[in-house]
Amino acid sequence: MDAATLRRICLDFPGAFEDFPFGPETSVFKVRSAVSGGAAQEAKLFALSALDAEPLTVNLKCEPGLAVQLRAAHPEITGAWHMNKTHWNGVRLDGSLPDAMVRDMVEDSYDLVVAGLSKKQQEQLGWARLAGK
Repeated sequence: MDAATLRRICLDFPGAFEDFPFGPETSVFKVRSAVSGGAAQEAKLFALSALDAEPLTVNLKCEPGLAVQLRAAHPEITGAWHMNKTHWNGVRLDGSLPDAMVRDMVEDSYDLVVAGLSKKQQEQLGWARLAGK
């Protein structure tokens, strides 16, 4: 997967946007919902990547049990650098992992973050939990 594809995947989610709080070299992909009156809720991080780095890597949120399993099965997946390693994976995008798997991990990260938002915010994003709706 290349940087342009990763950026497109991250930005395709409702409420997703790219931010640069750590400087121009680090893309931080966040989600937020709009609220009435044009104000915005606090944005929540779901992916972080230095898109110009070689090799390309991305930090993604992950359920702790699944994070352990993914790290054991794939040497390209480790605890994320400078993040809580219980909840965040660092994923090396050197072509070893199928693009569909990376896409799924990005979506899972987004879903975990949105699941922590209020019901109103989730509704504004048009998000529904996969199991149950």
